[in-house]
Amino acid sequence: MADARLEDVAGYLDEYLRIHDLADAPNARNGLQVENAGSVTRIGAAVDASARTIGEAARLGCDLLLVHHGLYWDGDPRVTARRYRRLKPLLDHGIAVYSAHLPLDAHEDVGNNAVLARALGIEIRGRFAGGVGVWGDLDVKRETLAARLDDVLGRRVHMMLFGPDRTARVGVLTGGGGGLIGEALSAGLDAYVTGEGPHHTHFDAEEGSINVYYGGHYATETWGVKALAAHLAQRYGLPWEFIDHPTGL
Repeated sequence: MADARLEDVAGYLDEYLRIHDLADAPNARNGLQVENAGSVTRIGAAVDASARTIGEAARLGCDLLLVHHGLYWDGDPRVTARRYRRLKPLLDHGIAVYSAHLPLDAHEDVGNNAVLARALGIEIRGRFAGGVGVWGDLDVKRETLAARLDDVLGRRVHMMLFGPDRTARVGVLTGGGGGLIGEALSAGLDAYVTGEGPHHTHFDAEEGSINVYYGGHYATETWGVKALAAHLAQRYGLPWEFIDHPTGL
């Protein structure tokens, strides 16, 4: 069985994702969040470091779990209650956790935004929203873009069709990007693909005359961890598994 040193894998990820170059939420804690005895033989990839995905990683024999949303979002350092129930199986089964939030969104090769944009047929030409989102050219009917999203995400997207009948300059910012419709407008987009947003963003889209597509927070953020796990698997000759635990949100 192939194996790699955890120290080498984590160090490579830090450099490859440039985790120290992009400002993030303080509790994102990008990088290695939990270590193991020092080796990696099987990689698990999940959107969230939840009790369910950790349990499945243990069942599959993974000793490295790559996640987009890590363990420490609540900022509470105590190892009690839910924190204890997540950490105990990690320690019992020797599973390391590596988390990358905005650095994984923004990466030009394996990032959520770039991978989803390419899956939609968008020719990427630039960035917006602080360099995290990507935009590019796509000349299709706005309903055609919605149908593509339905297909690649495996779910019906929510459309707010207030822009032109055909798209031209389309942006992608996965996850909870609904509050950044203003950034999309500033970038000159006529169509904006993201995961979700609050109620008032309907009027942001309507009054900004832009087509906005909400594909779901979870569904739009499976892309990066899959691409990153596949990249590591190829580099180190390791098997990997995607651990799917959709929230419906």
